[in-house]
Amino acid sequence: MAAIPSLQAIHLKLGRRGSIQCGISEPSGEPAPIGHKTRYNDGLAERVFMGLFARKMDKFGGSKKKTEVKEKGFWDYDYESFVEVSKRVMQGRSRTQQQEVVREVLLSMLPPGAPEQFRKLFPPTKWAAEFNAALTVPFFHWLVGPSQVIEVEVNGVKQRSGVRIKKCRYLENSGCVGMCVNMCKIPTQDFFTNEFGLPLTMNPNFEDMSCEMIYGQAPPAFEDDPATKNPCLADICSMSNPSSPICPKLQA
Repeated sequence: MAAIPSLQAIHLKLGRRGSIQCGISEPSGEPAPIGHKTRYNDGLAERVFMGLFARKMDKFGGSKKKTEVKEKGFWDYDYESFVEVSKRVMQGRSRTQQQEVVREVLLSMLPPGAPEQFRKLFPPTKWAAEFNAALTVPFFHWLVGPSQVIEVEVNGVKQRSGVRIKKCRYLENSGCVGMCVNMCKIPTQDFFTNEFGLPLTMNPNFEDMSCEMIYGQAPPAFEDDPATKNPCLADICSMSNPSSPICPKLQA
């Protein structure tokens, strides 16, 4: 994040109420209804982010399909191939190992000393939480789709440090509860809370694929988190196990 701030303003379209339309090519300009996949028109900035993250994660990926034996060039990655890399990272790894891979990828994207500098610039205050919520909307639109800042209550104090993701692009494209939790929610929470020193809680909704991010709120322990007790999205996940009460990828 800290290494690429100049990209945040490229190809962003501000929509009504301050939300980001994120290059959505749906006629309504909003994510498609549940049961339909949202169409996106990714621009230069989005492809740069996808290429950066996918190439970093690809180093940890498992065996590739026969059609992907040749190494991809930087501009060869699109969102679907980025998600495919995530799926290969999951192969043969426990949930904690998957989370550690994402942590290593995030750290590799930052210049030396960035976490320490972040802690100095953004101590865990209301202002820091609200500022980072505002930054999340443009910075992460390529990954999760349109979002907007919302008011939340943290430790009894109302503040605009929440971010509501309308329909998470990562969850929509992966269709996997385990990928959402292990490759996004938990490592992102852990990274902000433990590396940057700014608590963050993410609450995905697997029914409508929305998600709420709350800066300033400490995340619950894995075993106490409702998101870790969800079954597979059997209708859309290629790796699902419909007979399991909890997504197998969420088990140790």
